[in-house]
Amino acid sequence: MNCPIFKKKEAVIKNLADRINRAQGLSEKAGIAEEMQKEVTVLLSCLEYDNKRTDCGNCRFIAKLREKTARLIIRTRKLE
Repeated sequence: MNCPIFKKKEAVIKNLADRINRAQGLSEKAGIAEEMQKEVTVLLSCLEYDNKRTDCGNCRFIAKLREKTARLIIRTRKLE
């Protein structure tokens, strides 16, 4: 995608996803997922969003998937 905002945030989000995968307990994973959720919120509230641009549509789709993933991981904290 040719979006500097996405490229910057995507690198941070991928790093957080890697940290989640390496984390040991549910509580640790949920804490990192909360960080991820904050980063994803930036993408979902992007002021440059244009529903006519393919890159924006792809970014929004990916961000929503990541948001759902983060929410699911955060909910698992209750299982611990």
